[in-house]
Amino acid sequence: MTDTLPKKTRAAHRHAPDWIILFIACIAQFMVVLDVSIVNVALPSMQRDLHFSPSSAQWVVNAYVLTFAGFLLLGGRAADIFGRRRVYMTGLAIFTIASIGAGFAATGPQMIAIRAVQGLGGAILSPATLTIIVTTFHGPRLPKAIGAWSAVAGAGGAVGGLLGGILTGWASWRWVFFINVPFGIAAGVLALMFLRELRNRDAAIKLDVAGAALVTGSLAALIYGVVNTATYGWTSSTTLSWFIGGAIGLVAFLFWESRVASHPLVPYRLFRSRSLSVANVVMFLVGGAFFAMWYFLTFYFQYILKYDPVRAGFAFLPMALAIVAGAQFSSRILHKTGVQPLLLVGAAFATLGFLWISLIQPHSSYWGAIFVPSVICAFAMGLLFAPLATAATAGVERADAGLASGVLNTSRQVGGSLALAILATVAASRAATFVDPKSAVALVSGYQRVFQVSAVITLLALIAALSLPRHTGRHATH
Repeated sequence: MTDTLPKKTRAAHRHAPDWIILFIACIAQFMVVLDVSIVNVALPSMQRDLHFSPSSAQWVVNAYVLTFAGFLLLGGRAADIFGRRRVYMTGLAIFTIASIGAGFAATGPQMIAIRAVQGLGGAILSPATLTIIVTTFHGPRLPKAIGAWSAVAGAGGAVGGLLGGILTGWASWRWVFFINVPFGIAAGVLALMFLRELRNRDAAIKLDVAGAALVTGSLAALIYGVVNTATYGWTSSTTLSWFIGGAIGLVAFLFWESRVASHPLVPYRLFRSRSLSVANVVMFLVGGAFFAMWYFLTFYFQYILKYDPVRAGFAFLPMALAIVAGAQFSSRILHKTGVQPLLLVGAAFATLGFLWISLIQPHSSYWGAIFVPSVICAFAMGLLFAPLATAATAGVERADAGLASGVLNTSRQVGGSLALAILATVAASRAATFVDPKSAVALVSGYQRVFQVSAVITLLALIAALSLPRHTGRHATH
């Protein structure tokens, strides 16, 4: 397999310094990750204006995350087949146009449908950004570039809370979507001006759309079943029918991929790489824990500490800075330590942080109970992103870099979506044991249980990281 431009002549044909190419990749990844978290602080205002019920409001987040996760694999393969520039521009256009539509949404169902389209755009765009980095940077520069990309991706998740609070409090919740438009225009102009096309011209031009639809529909059914357990219970016929439907869909997906699809969405040869397999398990676990953290802290700030959206947004600022610091630190020492030590330290820090933050009380203060453990968790997140991205791409062919990044991002998003649904049910079930489930004491008890479960999840991630090849990522020469 070869690229349209030989390796020796890529630099000569590139019209921009490497830092501009890196910026093009990072600004798009920032937009995609930002949109997962930016709506959290705006949800109460959005719920009132669009008349969402408490349970249906979750789908503003989950509609985006599910289509994002389900079609990331398709997006990763598309970047390898059709070329990084073409796929980047396509995903960026869908994402930006859908952002405009979400900002003008007039009803709840309309918002959920548009968010699903926006997730599709993100799924096309996100793996193309990592493909751009892997095909541009080589040798010791690659870990540093991945570190910058990881820092931006991690910060996007945390800055979403800050920016969402500012926009909601000072303007309107609609601006949490409109803010994507100037970013999208700037990224598109820069890509048209400077980004050269690279693609795998030996690959067959065929995408496994049926596989993507199967896995997305199956995950949606499972998560819908989990979300509705608060209403119907875990053993009700309604809940079980959704679970059974989702399970059948996943079995059908596996059968389709292994026996029917001529060009499967996920070639099983990828998982011959132990580093890729372990990286995906770890990402699935930590992605779930961290995704839920932003969500529940948002409600703790606004419902328990009585913060307005702006103040709640600013409460996330130290976490954003900690993520950037952790990502930069890990990317600078990754070539010396390898991947595994950083994963072990990051997972250990995360477990400590979640256990600490689970001690919150209704009368706790931000500085006394939230600041230090949340910063520890965020720093741990930053530590983990770069080594996980490195491990996922270390054992695969360069032509499959887009697909490998898609698999890794899918693991994070699926883990996050499932964790949010499950942990929201855990919190609601815990609160329901109190006389007044809506009291501060009941709500905080639910949040405590969520963070305790999150600590268990990150501990499992630490155990999984022990099976990673020890020298993965050390003295990388991609």
